[in-house]
Amino acid sequence: MKKFLVNAFSIQMLNSMSNPVHVKFEEIKASDIPRDVVSAVGHADTAAVLSGILGFEIPMNRTSVSLDEFTELFVAQLVGGRLPEGSTTLPEGFQFKFFRVRIV
Repeated sequence: MKKFLVNAFSIQMLNSMSNPVHVKFEEIKASDIPRDVVSAVGHADTAAVLSGILGFEIPMNRTSVSLDEFTELFVAQLVGGRLPEGSTTLPEGFQFKFFRVRIV
């Protein structure tokens, strides 16, 4: 199973699938993110903050990801606004919610 960490989910990630597609979103804890996940986090500041939260290196990697039955996505959804440029920690009032996303 391929595993990617992303900072957003887009319907375009399903473009190679035929309809209908059933996608399961499961809220998880940061500690549930596997260390062998491949980063597809497209913003350096977001990657830096996530590295601190998760306790392992999350490199910036601006790439496209497609979700299929052989792929598992871990979504780090920022809540609270847009990270200020140069952030290395979460500003007050911000948080990440984490989700496991799969085709079912």
